[in-house]
Amino acid sequence: MQLATVAEGRDNNFNLIRMLAAWAVLVSHAYPIALGPGTPQPLKDATGYTLGTLAVFVFFAISGFLIAASFERARSHTDFLLARVLRLYPGLFVSLLLAAFVLGPAMTTLPVTDYLTGTDPYLFMLKNLALVLPDYTLDGVFTDNPFPSVEGSIWTLFYEVACYIGVFVLGIAGLLGNVRTMALLFGVYLAGWIALDLAGDPIHPKLAALRELSLPFAIGTALYIWRHQIRLSVGILLAACAVTLALKYSVGPGPLYDIAFVLTLSYATFWLAYVPGGVIRQYNRLGDYSYGLYIYAFPLQGLVVALLPGSDVLTNILLATPLTLFFSVLSWHLIEAPALAQRKPLAQKLRRTRPETL
Repeated sequence: MQLATVAEGRDNNFNLIRMLAAWAVLVSHAYPIALGPGTPQPLKDATGYTLGTLAVFVFFAISGFLIAASFERARSHTDFLLARVLRLYPGLFVSLLLAAFVLGPAMTTLPVTDYLTGTDPYLFMLKNLALVLPDYTLDGVFTDNPFPSVEGSIWTLFYEVACYIGVFVLGIAGLLGNVRTMALLFGVYLAGWIALDLAGDPIHPKLAALRELSLPFAIGTALYIWRHQIRLSVGILLAACAVTLALKYSVGPGPLYDIAFVLTLSYATFWLAYVPGGVIRQYNRLGDYSYGLYIYAFPLQGLVVALLPGSDVLTNILLATPLTLFFSVLSWHLIEAPALAQRKPLAQKLRRTRPETL
C-alpha cells in the first residue's frame, strides 16, 4: 500500500490515534501529579521514554506530515498561517482563562480579592499565550499537591510552533517540494541531531527539548515528502522493530537507537492511521477532541488531587478522564470547531484588505 495513495483523502484514523495519545499523556502525568516528581512511569525502563513522551512523539510525527501537506495545499501563505493560529490559540486561550479566573479563585489559599488584584493570573495568561517562557503556577493554587503546578502539558506548544515555522521557511524558500534538496537537508539535520546528542548536557535545555521533539516532526515531514516512495506494510514495520531491538541490545542507548526507535514509532503510527479500516473509521464522526484533552488534563488532574488529598494514580486517572473529556468535547464544539470555521472568511477579508505579501 503506497502512502501517497491512501494519504490523498481524509479517511484515516488520525483523530482516534491523537485522542489515544492525549489520554496516554493524561495517564503518564497521573504519576507525578498524584505521587510527586520522579515517580517511576510506565515504559520508561523498557524503552527509555515515558508513556507521555511516546505519546508526544506520536503527536509530532502526525503534525510533521499534516503540516507539510497543509502548506502544499494552502491557497496562500496567509491561509496557512491563519489555519495554524486558529487551531492553536482559541482553545488555548479559553483553557488558560478558565484556569486563571475560575479554577484559580476557587482553589487559591489567598483571599480571592488579593488573588484577582495581583498580577499573577494576568501574567499567567500572557506568558502562556506567548509560549516562549510558560508559567505553570498560580498564587496559592495546588500548593499542597505533590506536584504544585496548574499547567504542565502546554510546554510542548512552543516547540510545535517552532517546527511549524521550520516548515513555513522551507516552503516559502521553495525547498519543501524539492525531493533531492530535502534529502540533503534531512541528512544535515540528522548529523546535527547526533552532534547535539554527543555534546551532552552543556546545550541549553530549550535546544535539547527542540532537538528531541523535532525528530518525530522531521520524520513525519519526510514521510510526506517521500510519500510516493514509501509503502505501508506489516513486513516493513516488523523489520523496523527488529532493527530497533537489535540496536537497543547491541549498541545500547544512544543516538542510533533513538533515531531508529522514533522512526519505527512514526512508521507504526502511519500504518495504524491508514491500514486498519471498517467500523473504526466511524470515530471520525465524533469530532477532534484530542487537543482539548491535552490542554485541560493537567489542571483538572491537579484539581482531583487537591479535592482528594492522598489519592493514588488509578483514582486520578479514573476521575480526571471523564472530567477532562467533558471539557474537551465542549472545547471542540463551542470553541475550536467554530474558530476553524472562520478560517476561509477571515482569509478572504485579509486578501480584500491588503495584497498577499507572505
